[in-house]
Formats: sequence, structure tokens, C-alpha cells
Amino acid sequence: MPQQLKFALAQLNLWVGDVEGNVEKIIAASARARDELGADLLACPELSLLGYPPDDLLLRSAMPRVIEEGVNRLLAEVRGITLVVGLPEYADGLIYNAAYVIRDGVIQHRYRKQQLPNYGVFDERRHFRPGHSPCVFELGGRRIGLTICEDIWLTQPAAQARDAGAELLININASPYHAGKTGERRRVLDTRVAETGLPILYVNCVGGQDDVVFDGDSMVLRADGSLAFEAPLFEEGVYGVTLDGGRFEQAPRRPDLPLEQVVYEALVQSVRDYVNRNGFPGALVGLSGGIDSALVAAIAADALGPERVWGVSMPSRYTLDMSNDDARIQAEAMGIRYSVLPIEPAFKAFNETLAQTFAGKPVDLTEENLQSRSRGILLMALSNKFGNVVLTTGNKSEMAVGYATLYGDMCGGFAPIKDVYKTLVFRLARWRNTRSPVIPERVIVRPPSAELRPDQKDSDSLPPYEVLDPILEAYVERQLSIPEIVGLGFEEATVKRVASLVRRSEYKRRQAPPGPKVTRCAFGRERRYPLTAVYGDI
Repeated sequence: MPQQLKFALAQLNLWVGDVEGNVEKIIAASARARDELGADLLACPELSLLGYPPDDLLLRSAMPRVIEEGVNRLLAEVRGITLVVGLPEYADGLIYNAAYVIRDGVIQHRYRKQQLPNYGVFDERRHFRPGHSPCVFELGGRRIGLTICEDIWLTQPAAQARDAGAELLININASPYHAGKTGERRRVLDTRVAETGLPILYVNCVGGQDDVVFDGDSMVLRADGSLAFEAPLFEEGVYGVTLDGGRFEQAPRRPDLPLEQVVYEALVQSVRDYVNRNGFPGALVGLSGGIDSALVAAIAADALGPERVWGVSMPSRYTLDMSNDDARIQAEAMGIRYSVLPIEPAFKAFNETLAQTFAGKPVDLTEENLQSRSRGILLMALSNKFGNVVLTTGNKSEMAVGYATLYGDMCGGFAPIKDVYKTLVFRLARWRNTRSPVIPERVIVRPPSAELRPDQKDSDSLPPYEVLDPILEAYVERQLSIPEIVGLGFEEATVKRVASLVRRSEYKRRQAPPGPKVTRCAFGRERRYPLTAVYGDI
């Protein structure tokens, strides 16, 4: 009979490009898995050595040497445990997304990823060549099949490993988060288990990387499809599971979490890693007294600590006293630094400078945008002087329809809620207040306004968000045609207007700062539309 086997899953937060630091983490995880958990094998995520997604870092002339040095360190320092580690493999002028099985200074087996995704945020065929052969190795009397990320989403690689004699599968991943991703992964793994009759150990990384965020969600499924283990979301750690008598023992599972909590934690993780990894001392947030900036400030304070967040109120002649009060109350409740810098002097100076040129022209959107750009200038001046990154406060609904000002409220280095619809902003604010009441109730319930002219409301320019957001979800994420969206029950004129706004605002989104993906289709690398095109109602 095969002996009892103990496996460890390394759910690591890996930095793209930091091969030396990533190797250190892998060595430390190996020691912990061996010494504290008594593990026979440690599985690390996809491309652990380099981080994911590496993009064109793979093409740097020095990268093969750097990767080789990292592998040599693992060979020299990891002992007494079998290590499964992901890395780019350079061979014969080609690059493979690979995994090595290492034991006591020897690379015992190599596997090359077969299914290279080229959709959404993925662009693996730009750099990698696919492998074609299975990898099955023996450990403690068990035959273990190895796959990488996308391999498990399709039938062939898992079936190939089974046919080569695998009794269980290890799948190493760099799988980005979006809302509902846990359910999608579970359905895919359920399908592979049902097809192959094999248990699956699924390990994923955590952490924010520019416009994606990794949630971990590592898990183990038994051969009967039951769940033996779930790792905490967004928590780095090394987790052990035991295979005894051909069945994985029950290990701790996480509680079911509301969507709002998971999305919020994703945003916090993303802001923390972006600010820290890029060496910013802290973050600046323009506090308007509205719900978007309040939510961004709360995310920043939770991510970085309130001492590293600076809220700046920049009232204009149109800002209500209520908004000024709410901005101050928010800052005090969060414990962040707070300053007031009125924009009236700058706004007045711009108007005086342009008065002769604008003579005879009515006041319009131009003057509204001058206010927003005055605020952008102030925030960027503070950023330049003190080094803090500006976090923009625009949400996905605004970004979709262009309800944002270039070089104004779009100024900044990172956009935490860029992929969060306005209706979800309200839900996230309410959820955050269940932890501690940092966003005043009247901010949540009063009609949203940019306050760039007297008595302005968002609904003056846009459909109500409860109408706008479902249309945007259908048009942007599901890519439905206008007739199809009308068929869902929306007025044709409204759908056509929203679609037109989305098309006309593409040039703005191209100039927006990056922000974390939390929906099925985010603006950025996974939605690539031409700036200049005619595609009407399709």
C-alpha cells in the first residue's frame, strides 16, 4: 500500500521581476512546509520565479541567466522535500511556461504548459510556445500528474496525465480574480474530477499586480468531487493537506463571504501592493464629500494604514457646505491627514486668462472642466512635492460613459475603483461601514453630484445608475448588441445613448491610470477597441 503523503500548497505573494526575492520566499516556504508541516511535497504557483504576468520582461537579454541563477539557488538550498515550482524555461531560442519538479539538488522532471490562454488579460502566445507531453512522477508510491493553470480548464491535459498513469493531479496557477471567480474555478475543477476520477490540488498566488489582483483561493478536491480544503482569500501562507489511504483528509475551510467583502479585500490588496511595490510613501485622495472619494479613502486607509493617507478637500464656489462637512467627517473617522485647498483662486485666474478669448461664448462644460482640472493640478503638485501617489476616484460607470475630466479627476497614478460600477460602490460603502462607520449615511443616500454648477446631479447627464449599470454590463462585459439589450427590457433610446457614450469615450480610457480588475471584463488590456471606428448599433 502507498504510504501516507503530506502535501503543502504555497499561496505566495510574488513580485514580478524580483527573481531573487521570489526565490527567497520559495526557499522559506519549502523550509516551513518540511519542518512545520512535515510535508513531502510543496507546490508553488505558476511562474513563481519571475512573477505573473511578466509580459515583455521575458524578452530581456539577461533574463535566461537570471532565471538560471534562481534555479541554481533552489537546487542548492532546498533539501528534504520535493518542490514543484513554476518558471519560464528558455530552450533552443524558445520560451516555455514551465514547471520543474526538484528534489535534493536534482531537477527530476520538467513540464511545459500546453494550453496558452490568449484572451482577457492573458497574452501568453506572444511569448511562450506550448508543450505537448504530460508529466507524471512518483512520490511515496503515488503517481502524480502535473498541469499549469489553463491546462485544467480544458479536457486534454488532465486526460493525458491520467492516461499516463497519474493517480492525482497538481495544478499550479496564476489566476486573476474577478467577482464570481471562485464559483467558476470550482465548476471547472468539478468537471475535471468527474472526467478523470482523480483528485486535484489547485494552488494559486495572491497579491496585486498593476491591473490584476490574485486572490489565492487554493483548494483540494477529492476524487468524488468533495472539497477537502480551501485556503483563505487574499492571505499569503503555506497550507498542508494529507492524503491517507487514497483519500484527502478534511482540512479547515473558510466561511462563505459576501461579494462585497471579497471585492473590498481585492481592492485593498491591489492598492497596498501597488503603492508599496512602487516605493510611494503614501497616497493622496481628493475628498469631495461624495461616496466615491470616501470609498477610495477607506480602501487606502485599510491598505496602507491611516498615517499614510492624505485626504485633500478642494471646494469651489459650487461646493455645498454639507459636502465640506462630510469630507472632514470622513477624514476624522478614518484617522487620515486632512487638508483644505480651495480652488477658487486658480479657477478665477484661469477664467481671467481666457476671458478675452472666450468673449461672446456662453458658460458651458468648459468652465465645469476647468474646476476639475484645477483640482488635478493641486493634487499632482502635492504628489510631486511629497512623493505620494494620487489615487483617482472615478468608478466604472463614469469611466464607461466618459463622465470624467481628462487632466482633472482622472489625474493620478492608480484608480482603485476603476472597475467598480456605481451601484456596487454604494454596496461596498455600506459593507465597509459594518466594520466601522467611516462614511456618513447622508453621503450614501443623497443623489450623487459632481458639484460643478448650481444644483447639479449626475442624473441630469446620465440615466439613473440602477438603469445605466445593467446596460453597461450587457454592452461592455457581455458584448451584447443594442437590439439584444433592448430585448432585456430597456428603452431603445436609452440603450443607444449609453452605447454612443461608451464608444465616444474610448480615448479618455486610453489615458486613464491603471486600476484593479474585479469584473468579468475590465477596461484596459482585456477590452481593446479602436479609438476611431464606425460600428453603430452592433
